Amino acid sequence: QVQLVESGGGLVEAGGTLRLSCAASGRAFRDYVMGWFRQAPGMQREFVATISRIGSGTYYLDSVKGRFTISRDNAKNTVYLQMNSLKPEDTAVYYCAAGRLWVATREDEYDYWGQGTQVTVSS
Repeated sequence: QVQLVESGGGLVEAGGTLRLSCAASGRAFRDYVMGWFRQAPGMQREFVATISRIGSGTYYLDSVKGRFTISRDNAKNTVYLQMNSLKPEDTAVYYCAAGRLWVATREDEYDYWGQGTQVTVSS
């Protein structure tokens, strides 16, 4: 079992920045590929970014490339999502997830999920 807890969400103006964190506990964090997803009101949850077990590989949703950066610190059992140049369309609940597959962009490829953190970008 892996428990995931997100933090760092909030309200920010367009063009602003936020840094999300996801702290993991339970089984060895470094054994898992980590991902970030988001779900806007009335929309399906969508893939945002993923990072490999040792952080050497990353993959992003096209619309966030160049603005968002996923990283991880295996010593701290934490994965991050640095979000720059935020846009109103980035408004969503952001979830982190842990899985075994690389490159995993579908929800069913992840085994464990956090409870989510709200990100709201005002125009």
